[in-house]
Amino acid sequence: MKYLATCVFAAVLGVSAASAQELAPLNSDTEADRMDWSQLEARFGAFKAPKEGTRVGGVSKTLANEYWRSLGEGYKAFADRHGVEVVYQAAQDEGDQLGQLAMAENLITQGYDALLFSPQTDVNLQPALEVATDKGIPVINVNDAVIPQVAHYVGNVQKDNGVRAANWMIKAYPEGGKLAIIEGQAGVFAAGQRTAGFTETIEANGKFEIVASVPANWSRELAYNAAATIMQQHPDLKGFYANNDGMALGVVEAVKSVDQLGKVAVIGTDGISDAYASIRAGELTGTIDSFPVLTGEIAMEVALRLVNGDDIPRVVATPQALITSDNIDVFASTGEALRKAILSQ
Repeated sequence: MKYLATCVFAAVLGVSAASAQELAPLNSDTEADRMDWSQLEARFGAFKAPKEGTRVGGVSKTLANEYWRSLGEGYKAFADRHGVEVVYQAAQDEGDQLGQLAMAENLITQGYDALLFSPQTDVNLQPALEVATDKGIPVINVNDAVIPQVAHYVGNVQKDNGVRAANWMIKAYPEGGKLAIIEGQAGVFAAGQRTAGFTETIEANGKFEIVASVPANWSRELAYNAAATIMQQHPDLKGFYANNDGMALGVVEAVKSVDQLGKVAVIGTDGISDAYASIRAGELTGTIDSFPVLTGEIAMEVALRLVNGDDIPRVVATPQALITSDNIDVFASTGEALRKAILSQ
């Protein structure tokens, strides 16, 4: 009987692994099997406390970037409310792909009930995903880069970040003009989608010219250098869109260095606290906030619902909003106040 049970269990895991391999490559922006974060309770009922001793492991890009620290705060906040142990680790920097993979593999060997992965690229955590799937451990890909064969993804619509930034430019400059993009890391899904959303929306308007679209690898320093060069070549530039806030703040410094603050618009992405402070100071024009603490809470809830047996869609979409000096006070709240502000927009 013991041998039979072992065989049956192995067969189930084999089916699970085969199913994962048969999944179509995920485009988290367009995947049809999706739902909005705000509908979790309505669709699956009130959250049920997981069994005692439940543990969730998370591995992220780097704690040097505030966005990923905030995401971890969201994981911990939800886990603490429900008596769940969570371990959250991150690579030394955003280029340490092998280090991040080693962390993910180590979490798998420690027997966590679910795993939350925010990979540095679309492929570097694929080996860990395969091992976890073979062991029957649910893996949730949380924002940014997308592992093509992952069964569950929690995050915002990446292309919409660029679309929102482009729509602001179109409204602010009805006469059109020259714009530039500071891209993230080449080959990362989020960077490509954000850039595409901005580019396609601007080009459809027909009144603008994107004079440069330059990767800065999520680096504030590289973004500063790129922006300085672009403005030297195009002194009549109207604005920049940056794929994250760290780079956007580097662009702001470049704009200040040539005394163009208030004349050249800069919009970033992520909604980190430094971006909010810069908007309040009248420097950064805006940021597309994807609310990382709330995203972390949602991702942890999804992970625990999967552990409890809920049949969650492949994608759970999380919120985002364009933050400027016009609405910054509305979205600077936390907890339930923030949830209400997001749902009322």
